[in-house]
Amino acid sequence: MILEPPEKVSQQQITLDVREIEPLLQAPSMDIKPWPGALINLKDGRRMYIREARLDEAPAMMQYMKRVMETDHDFYDIVGARVYAELMGWYRKRLKDPYVLVGLIDGVWAGFANGRLLNEDINISLHTMALLRGGRIGAIMYYTKAYYAFEILGNKEWWATYESYNGWHRWGVGMAQPSYPWPEYQHELGGARVYYVTKKYWDKVVKNYARQMVGSELIFDNIPAEIVEINEEMRVPEEVVV
Repeated sequence: MILEPPEKVSQQQITLDVREIEPLLQAPSMDIKPWPGALINLKDGRRMYIREARLDEAPAMMQYMKRVMETDHDFYDIVGARVYAELMGWYRKRLKDPYVLVGLIDGVWAGFANGRLLNEDINISLHTMALLRGGRIGAIMYYTKAYYAFEILGNKEWWATYESYNGWHRWGVGMAQPSYPWPEYQHELGGARVYYVTKKYWDKVVKNYARQMVGSELIFDNIPAEIVEINEEMRVPEEVVV
């Protein structure tokens, strides 16, 4: 848009350094407590280490999600596309206060969970995926990020929505999550319904339900050094088995 100035100006053109523009485009980050890293024993005997993903791992994760986009069952095509965009938003600093958690088994990327903070009170769940079969990895990753929201970050509400029937059945129905009135409240994933959990509901009901689904406890202390070391570098799975 071009409009004639209503006053004489001494400088007809103004040049901006892109470093001056970037603060207007990149949302100032909140002071978010990091995920401390946790170990969990899977029901099939494997051990999965859950840590924060590193930004330099985003390109490999995005390449894997391109392959997930080609899967045409259970809405994995749209999940792959949206997770790709979320990873890119994190990588290019165009997503406000994101967190990305990965579950690793002997260095292989096995589980994924991400979300972002709307504010200090509300944690928006984005996506959860199991990339390897067995061990209830998807349930573990969902429990992990809810635990992160309520137990570590101290959030008051958890907002989720669902693209697949399986996710809705296991977590929306399974947790008996209420929903806010639609369309007054809309989740940022396509304007879908907002299903939510409050801290009080988490403490009284949901935490125990999720623990039962997982079948094991998160271990934060005395994690063997060899577990941390073998999962320092992440390898994406060779096949897409979603």
